[in-house]
Amino acid sequence: MRSPQEILFRLRQEAANYKHLFAAPGLARPEAPAPLPGLPDPQPVVDRLRETPIAREIERLAALVLEHRFPIFGGEISTGPQIDWRRDYRNNISSGASYFRRIPYLDFARVGDHKQVWELNRHQHLVLLAQAFRFTGRSQFLEELWLELESWWKANPYLRGINWTSALEVAFRSLSWIWVYHLAGDRMTPQFRQIFLANLYRHGCYLERNLSIYFSPNTHLLGEALALHALGLLFPSLPFAARRERTGGRIVAAQMDSQIHTDGSHFEQSSYYHVYALDMFLLHAALLRGARKPLPVAFESKLKRMLDYLAALLGRSRLLPFLGDDDGGRLFHPYGRRDCFARATLATGAVLFESADWFYDQSDLYEQAFWWMGVAEPPAPIHRAASCLFRDAGIAVMQAGAFELIADAGPFGPGSAGHSHSDTLSLVIRFDGKEVLIDPGAYTYVANPKLRNWFRGSSAPNTVRVDGVDEGVAAGPFGWRHKPAVELIKWSSSLEADFLDARCRYAPAGFVHRRRILLLKQTGVLFVHDSVEGPAPGPHLIEQFWHLNTSPAHGTEGKFQLGQNLWLVVPRSTPAELIEDSEHGGRSLVFGDRTPAPVLRVHRASALPVELWTVFDFSGEAVVGAVEVSRDGAIYERNGRQIESRLAP
Repeated sequence: MRSPQEILFRLRQEAANYKHLFAAPGLARPEAPAPLPGLPDPQPVVDRLRETPIAREIERLAALVLEHRFPIFGGEISTGPQIDWRRDYRNNISSGASYFRRIPYLDFARVGDHKQVWELNRHQHLVLLAQAFRFTGRSQFLEELWLELESWWKANPYLRGINWTSALEVAFRSLSWIWVYHLAGDRMTPQFRQIFLANLYRHGCYLERNLSIYFSPNTHLLGEALALHALGLLFPSLPFAARRERTGGRIVAAQMDSQIHTDGSHFEQSSYYHVYALDMFLLHAALLRGARKPLPVAFESKLKRMLDYLAALLGRSRLLPFLGDDDGGRLFHPYGRRDCFARATLATGAVLFESADWFYDQSDLYEQAFWWMGVAEPPAPIHRAASCLFRDAGIAVMQAGAFELIADAGPFGPGSAGHSHSDTLSLVIRFDGKEVLIDPGAYTYVANPKLRNWFRGSSAPNTVRVDGVDEGVAAGPFGWRHKPAVELIKWSSSLEADFLDARCRYAPAGFVHRRRILLLKQTGVLFVHDSVEGPAPGPHLIEQFWHLNTSPAHGTEGKFQLGQNLWLVVPRSTPAELIEDSEHGGRSLVFGDRTPAPVLRVHRASALPVELWTVFDFSGEAVVGAVEVSRDGAIYERNGRQIESRLAP
């Protein structure tokens, strides 16, 4: 049911859209300087980066674009000489140029995978062409840039076709055009410049009238407001610039309050979308700084907490664990390994606040920070690694030397929780800077409903599933009809041990999964105790999944070597099978791509309650022991020494 306010908002929105459908807004004599004041002079950045690997990579990618071989989601699509801007090239489906409200962009059969279409139409590859021209001076890069823009304007009339169906996509394209103008606007002919600015102005008109106030008040609304504010701030001579700057800035500030928890985590319970939102807030802060406008104290405080949360997720490995959804995109320079994107985000924060609090390498500054804020040398970073709990997110980070664990004891996101996964009480482990237990990722949104549900279901993360039932009940590709009730019972951390105790009640099945995790730091042992209870005594199929980065080097009698000096051990009586490729195996390192991955499946058909014990030994001792379970808990015997855990009730 929609409120009267929403109904009135939507009526006004549609009236404005229909007015512009038949009479697109235009500019009489648009003017704007290039490069843009408020953004750093690009020449010192180009001079600083000219002989670096990032410059060579940009030139390589731009050369592919000249051949119409576009880097998309870690792969490549070839369009041939003529680009069909409304085509999903991966699935060979193209859609028409009807009024954008009539385009069923979530209907795969009719339009293909909208994400594949939109990613090309974000025009971030045009920024590559402008950067490559700056590095090389080769006119071919600019010629291709101008040709592609003219092709796009012709194929995508204002408000018509799939590339106008999402305000966030219009925002991304607007930001790309802003960077193109900043880097190469002084090379435009007066006629082309007029057409370019008129189309950019129309993008601003669309954003102002189609903000996702009610549709997607999350990263969609945030990204749209960011672009609207940037258009108003950087192009003050265009009509309504001051209003757009005020509106966009007000919404960005409000979204910091509504989307970001007190602990600095993003409310959608997705690590990838946390990076998305953080980059948006950082760019907003950078624009304010460039315009010599103050950053509100409360905004700055939360922004720093967002960076703290991200730094804790990355840990010593500096790899982003894929908790919840990820769509493969990025606010700026969406090329390279997705699990490494956050490194540039932390480096950007270090430059913005001139701080050593967030660890980065020198090269992490090159992709983003320098382009946004100019060549700068923040203080030498200090790597701070400590166990901590982010209570709002329900994320616990456990650290013991080279051993790192991230446990998810948080709820699904608010509302329909469209980007949450059924991964409560899951955990990921990294050891010696390498992935050990992984989260498989997201893979797809609409292209394959079966795989969409598997990747966000309870057999994909490292948690427990009962009778093949997920913790929640999926409702379409972006929502959950029923969400589990989650309780974080206890958290403690000391120099000797970390302990987490949490409980998840499946909805609506009523099963209760409780997981207790004890990390003995001095001993080099991690105990994981799972217990499952339910309204019906049984029998029930209990499955515990451990998704691995690589297959174990050895695995006999319940002992599995996951890496040098790291073992996973289960009681001999516990059935455990290693599956290399099946319905339970696979991971997606980038949207739209899936590769096989091994998984250790522990399973038991039994009446409830059921208890399962797992031990991770990272001590480095040569002789790996066995786990014995008693009424009081579990004993892990190693080299004749008994290590006891009394976690059971």
